[in-house]
Amino acid sequence: MTDSLIPLDPGARKAILQAAASLQDENVALLARLVRHASVLGREQSCLAEMEAVYREIGLAPRRVAVDSQALAAHPGFSPPLIDYAGRDPVVAMHRPQGTRGRSLLLQGHVDVVPEGAADLWETPPFEPSIRGGRMYGRGAADMKAGIAAYVTAFRALRVAGLQPAAEVQMAAVIEEECTGNGALAVMQALPRPDACLIPEPGPGYPALYTAEVGVVWAWVTVTGRPVHVREMQSGVNAIEAAALIAARFKGYEEEMNRGERRHPAFAADNHPINVNLGTIEGGEWNSSVPTRARIGLRVGVMPGHSCRAVAREIERLVGEAAADPRLRGAQVRTEFKGFMADGCTFPAEQPISRTVAGLHREVFGEELRHYAATGLTDARFYRLYQDTQATCYGPDSENIHGIDESVGLASLASVTQVLALTIAQWCGVEPAS
Repeated sequence: MTDSLIPLDPGARKAILQAAASLQDENVALLARLVRHASVLGREQSCLAEMEAVYREIGLAPRRVAVDSQALAAHPGFSPPLIDYAGRDPVVAMHRPQGTRGRSLLLQGHVDVVPEGAADLWETPPFEPSIRGGRMYGRGAADMKAGIAAYVTAFRALRVAGLQPAAEVQMAAVIEEECTGNGALAVMQALPRPDACLIPEPGPGYPALYTAEVGVVWAWVTVTGRPVHVREMQSGVNAIEAAALIAARFKGYEEEMNRGERRHPAFAADNHPINVNLGTIEGGEWNSSVPTRARIGLRVGVMPGHSCRAVAREIERLVGEAAADPRLRGAQVRTEFKGFMADGCTFPAEQPISRTVAGLHREVFGEELRHYAATGLTDARFYRLYQDTQATCYGPDSENIHGIDESVGLASLASVTQVLALTIAQWCGVEPAS
């Protein structure tokens, strides 16, 4: 592989842009197809089957990649899973050229979505895609089914223009980006190493190229108290109150982790890149009983350059210190790690794939592509950290991802699709469609 770009004939460039524009209705329809699948954790099967059909529609032969926890467990990028993987295998497909002369590219997206939350707060049902004011609303519309629709339609655009990539193009629809990343890890292990990976994750509300992301650790703390009748509550230990005291302990830790001297240069302009979120709490049995047990789920950010496993040890230390509080005397406290155990990562703006995307965005839209250091994480980290493969994210805009009335701008979907189509052509080179 060389860093030099393959010149794209002006006529081919124009034809690809026109083809991408002509496919906009199909692009939106594909996005709606995907949003209708309520593909939350453990229920991704129907959307994965949909992706098999989608890959066949663009002339590719899909296959499944098993996520084998035992086989992956020793890998440094593996995260302890929350549930079993049976029946939830990611889907991959591959385009092979007539004669390779360009660079290979992986286009990847995750079909899993976070829970919809309180569905009654949504203006329209979360899994019934709705278009209002030039935006499509629905859980997963932005994060990240729009990105999947964009890369599929971008590939189709080349075919409509009478062309195809002159290098191998891998496509993958993965699971568990939202909780472990193990779907992407399995795919990375199963496919040949590509020259670059491009993931159309949602932008932050403006056209942006990812240059960094934090890591994440998921920790679960279970407190077993001493139940008594409320008339004797002073002699018991309230597990819910104890869990709340432990969670509060992380506020000081959060402030310390965001101090300027601990910040990676990529986050120099962000005053609060590391977040600690109390995401779940469950416990108690009866309003008139001091609760026996409570369990909280924490999401703790990890600054690039710091080890997620070192952060896990810090979490254990903080929980241990909190458990020594006299108010928790008699309680049993247990910490476990399931879900994300992920390091942070950087995606250099000067790497060839990033320069290619930024240059084509500038050519098409006459504006510079802003850099984005994300305080969340993506599957792109695997390729950079463990495969030494160029990787970045560039996708449609987003509003309210993980919140109520999540949406994606359809104009942004169209523009990103055009840039992705040109990126495939320029990165891989083109040849007449077979």
